[in-house]
Amino acid sequence: MVGKLMEEMKKKAPIVVGLDPQMGFIPPEILKAAFAEYGETLEGAGEAIFRFNKGIVDNVCDLVPAVKPQIAMYEMFGLPGLHAFKRTVDYCHEKGLLVIGDVKRGDIGSTSAAYAAAHLGSVQVGEQTLVPFGEDFATVNPYLGTDGVKPFIDVCRSAGKGIFVLVKTSNPSSGEFQDRLIDGRPLYEHVGEMVHKWGLDAVDESGWSEVGAVVGATYPEMGRVLREIMPKCCILVPGYGAQGGTGKDLKPFFDADGLGAIVNSSRGIIAAWKNDKYKAFGSAAYEYASRQAVLDMKADIEEALG
Repeated sequence: MVGKLMEEMKKKAPIVVGLDPQMGFIPPEILKAAFAEYGETLEGAGEAIFRFNKGIVDNVCDLVPAVKPQIAMYEMFGLPGLHAFKRTVDYCHEKGLLVIGDVKRGDIGSTSAAYAAAHLGSVQVGEQTLVPFGEDFATVNPYLGTDGVKPFIDVCRSAGKGIFVLVKTSNPSSGEFQDRLIDGRPLYEHVGEMVHKWGLDAVDESGWSEVGAVVGATYPEMGRVLREIMPKCCILVPGYGAQGGTGKDLKPFFDADGLGAIVNSSRGIIAAWKNDKYKAFGSAAYEYASRQAVLDMKADIEEALG
């Protein structure tokens, strides 16, 4: 799957749109229509989320290779929210997009295997083999070590899917654990070495590993070090835009050929219509504001990469 992602990034841009909807991001026109049909209920919220996502996807699918829905933004609305998550995944696939399920799962044994089956694999129900959510990639928390990650890698190999392992996250307090020195080196370097090791058993025909890493754009110098530690791992780079990362911060995450990284922007794109820079679009044209935000982000990255 990582080979397909790399090819799509070459054709379009190394950008993934984070579909992390919040009620405050959804234009009043969409909320009003959904609530008129379903009431101010969890079902109404789920319907509004899907309609909101659909408008954005329709207007950026020709510009980006992938989207990254954050499952917590859907789970908070219960089963209707999860239904909206699944509808979003399916619709994005219909539009030719790859889907990175931002689920940050990780446990041990059969529990981790169940997470992997739910998001990347399939389940057996009687004589039927069924796909629960069907993302192409999933984010994985490595805190439990190899026991927690190996079930995902097994599914990657059998189902042709990929994962992104949390290595150095973009949030300000990430250093409380991730920067701790272990044998004289920060913990995130040790995790990066393990990601590289795990990935050696899951290299696809492109030469890139199905085991990638999450490294925040807010830490470019750490990204430079981790790029060297994980030379054949695709790096998912959150933190661009609203969290402070800029185009000039991104170059260290790419290899010498300008490959190997995909940059995420969530609210900077999906809530662009609320930004003063794009306010002329208004809520009724929120999806066009999102498209312009992607175009501006693409130009920023291209300038940074030279």
